[in-house]
Amino acid sequence: MARKKINPIGAIRLTGIETNKPPNYAAGIAGIQKAVEHTTQQMGALRAFKALNKLNQKHGIDCPGCAWPDPDDKRSVLGEYCENGAKALAEEATLSKVDVDFFTNYSVSELSEWTDYQLGKAGRLTQPMILKPNSDYYEPISWDTAYETIAKEINALSDPNEAVFYTSGRSSNEAAFLYALFARALGTNNLPDCSNMCHESSGYALKETVGIGKGSVTLNDFEKAEVIIVIGQNPGTNHPRMLSALADCKKNGGRIISINPLNEAGLKRFVNPQKPMDYLKRGTSLADLHLPVKINQDVALLKAISKELIHLDVEKNNILDHKFISEKTVGYDTLKKDLEKYETADLLERAGISFQDFLKAVKIIAPKKKIIICWAMGLTQHKNAVDNIREVVNLLLLKGSIGKDGSGTCPVRGHSNVQGDRTVGIMTKPSSLLNDKLKRTFDINPPVHAGLDTVGCIKAMHEGKAKVFVSLGGNFVSAASDTNYTSSALQNTNLTVSVSTKLNRTHTCAGKTSIILPTLGRSELDVKNGKKRFVTVENSMGKVHASSGVLDPASAQLLSEPEIICGLASAVLGKKTQIPWNTYADDYNQIRNKIEEIVSGFDQYNKKTIESKNGFYLPNNAREGDFSNMPDGKARFSICPLPEHRTESNEFLLMTIRSHDQFNTTIYGLDDRYRGIRNERRVLFMNKSDMDRNQLDHLDFVDITSHYQGIERKAELFHVIEYDIPKGNLAAYFPETNVLVPIDEYADESRTPISKSIKVKIVKR
Repeated sequence: MARKKINPIGAIRLTGIETNKPPNYAAGIAGIQKAVEHTTQQMGALRAFKALNKLNQKHGIDCPGCAWPDPDDKRSVLGEYCENGAKALAEEATLSKVDVDFFTNYSVSELSEWTDYQLGKAGRLTQPMILKPNSDYYEPISWDTAYETIAKEINALSDPNEAVFYTSGRSSNEAAFLYALFARALGTNNLPDCSNMCHESSGYALKETVGIGKGSVTLNDFEKAEVIIVIGQNPGTNHPRMLSALADCKKNGGRIISINPLNEAGLKRFVNPQKPMDYLKRGTSLADLHLPVKINQDVALLKAISKELIHLDVEKNNILDHKFISEKTVGYDTLKKDLEKYETADLLERAGISFQDFLKAVKIIAPKKKIIICWAMGLTQHKNAVDNIREVVNLLLLKGSIGKDGSGTCPVRGHSNVQGDRTVGIMTKPSSLLNDKLKRTFDINPPVHAGLDTVGCIKAMHEGKAKVFVSLGGNFVSAASDTNYTSSALQNTNLTVSVSTKLNRTHTCAGKTSIILPTLGRSELDVKNGKKRFVTVENSMGKVHASSGVLDPASAQLLSEPEIICGLASAVLGKKTQIPWNTYADDYNQIRNKIEEIVSGFDQYNKKTIESKNGFYLPNNAREGDFSNMPDGKARFSICPLPEHRTESNEFLLMTIRSHDQFNTTIYGLDDRYRGIRNERRVLFMNKSDMDRNQLDHLDFVDITSHYQGIERKAELFHVIEYDIPKGNLAAYFPETNVLVPIDEYADESRTPISKSIKVKIVKR
C-alpha cells in the first residue's frame, strides 16, 4: 500500500484544559505521588521498586533524563532521583510494546496523525522493522538483513559526505566513540548532535574565554557558594535534583538570585520529598530575589550589574578581585571603557528591571567572591547566544569567581550524556590531534574538513545533497527547528535509520526506506556470554561514571548500542579497515582501552571505573584557575553588543519552553503542575496588558505566526493563558511551536536555533 501524505506535527487536538493558580513551591508530596503514579502504571510496582532503588546509585542505573551530577559521597538508600527522573525511567521501562502486530494495525500515515504524547505512550520497540519504498506499513526484518540493506545504500553513495550520523545525548561514551569512529573510517565528519540545538553556544563562549567548553564547578561547590545566580533556567522542571544543591547553599548562608522572564515555582521554595522534616518546616525558601528580565535582554542586565560593581569599586576598592584580574585576565580596561558608553537607566529599561530590584541584586553580589552562575537554554537559543555566555563570564571574571571553591561557570546540560558524547569524539570539527591519534591507532585516514552540524545536515537533506540519515537515539524531527522543513528534508532522503527504544515522530517522517533498530535502554540488563556489562557516561560537571541496568530487556531481540554500531560498521566497511568491530561488540573493556589511548583524561579508564564505584573527574583547567592554554595564557573579557530584535507594534517575542510533564521531546503527560495547567499543551502564556490590548480573554483561541525571509509559518489553535510574564513576551511549549522557528535563523558562531526569541504575531480565532 502506497504511503499517504504524512503529517509532520500530528493532528491538532484539544484535550480539555483546566487552569489553577500556580503553586509557590516545588516537589513535596505531589512529587512523590506523581513519581509513584507514573512508575507503577507503566512498569508495575515490583519492577518500579527494583529500578528506582538503583537509579543514580554507584554502579547503578544512570538516569536517562538530565545530566545533573550525583553526590560524590553518601547517597540516599531510597535512590537518588526526582519526580521527572522517575518519569524518564518509567517511560523507558514501560511494559507496553510496539511489536509486529502494532505495525500491522497502524500505517505510517495513520501514526503521523498521532500526537507526540500518543506516539511515546505506544510502548517499547521490540524488533527491527523496515518501511520499504512506497509502502505505508513497517514490516519485520532480521538484524543481518537490516545491516545488509543499510550497507548497500551507504556504499552506493558517490561521496561519504552524502551520509549523516546524528547523535542523541542519551548514548553512552562507548557507543558514541564507536559511532564517531565508524563515521570517520567511512570518510565523513557529518556528526551533528543534540548539542547543536542546546549548549553549543556555551561551548563556543567558554572555550574562547576560559579555555574549556565545559563548566568549572562540581556539586560540592554549591554548598560552599556565597551567591548562586540562576539565569535562563528552570531547574524545578528541567533539573529537579538541582533544587537540593540550591537548598544546601541556602542552609549554609548563601544567597540565590533568579533571572528569568517567568518566576518559576521551583525557585521559590523547595520541599525535599526524601526529607520528612521538610514537610513540617514547609521546605526551604530558595530565590532571595527574582529579576523578571525580558526575553533575551540578559546582556543589558549583566552589563548594568558589572557597570555598577566597577563604580562601587572606585569608592571601596574591595568589590572587584584586582589581583585575579591583573594576574589571570586580559581585556579589563577595554571592558571598563565599553561599559562607560551605556547609561544604567537605559540598560534597565531595556531589560525590564526596576532600579530598586537592580540595587538589591548588586547589594547581594557586591561583597561576595564565591559566586556560581548557572544557565541553560534561556541563554543559549538566541541570535546573540554566544554573547550571552560571554557576558556571564565577564561578571565572574570581575569578581575573581572562577577557579576557586564555591564559584565558577555552570552550564546545566539537558541530557544525560550529551557532554560525554562530545568528549569522546562526536563533533563536526575534530582537532588535528584527535585525527592524528585515530590515524595511528586504527590505521585509517580520518577526514580533516568540517562536517555538517544539525542545521547544515537538514538543509543538505532538503536539497538532496545528503541521502542517508542515521540517528543514534533521539527524536530528530520534533527536536529540530522548522518542523515542516525538517520533516520534508528527512522524507527526501533515500534511507533513514533510527537506533531507538521508543516510537517517535521521526519514524513517521521517514526516508524512502526507513529502518528502525531497537536497542536496550539504560535500565535494562546487558548480558553477553553470561557476563553482565556496563557502560559509562559523563555528567554535567565532567565526572565519568558507570551505568548498569537491572531489568529484564523488553524483548529478546534487542541489542545494545555498541553492538548495533559494530554490526553496522562491519557491514558497511567490510575489509576496508582492520578495526576489530566484533571484539568491541563483545567486550566493552576493549572500547574503553581505545578511548584511553585517544582521549586525554581517561588514564586507567577501566581500572578507575571498575575499582572506584564513584567514578572520576576529567581534567578541567578553569576549575583549577589555570588559563595557560589560552592564547595570552589568561582568561579573556569580552565586548558584547546589545541584541536588537526590532519587533513591530503588533509583534511579540516568543520563547519555547517545556512543561513539567515533559523531558526534551518526550511528553510524560498533559499537565504543567507548576504553572497551573492541567490536561492541555496547546497554551500560550501572555501578559494581561497584552491580552487587553489585543482584546483577548483568558482561554481564548489564537493562531501564532512567524514571518522570516518572506515565509509565514503557523502554529494553530492555542489557548491564551493570562500569566505573569513581561509585556511583549510570550511563552509556549515545544515541540508544538518548533514549527515557528525558521531553519535559517540561528546563533552567530554556534548556529543554535533561535528557539527562545522568535518574532511572532497572534491572530484571534
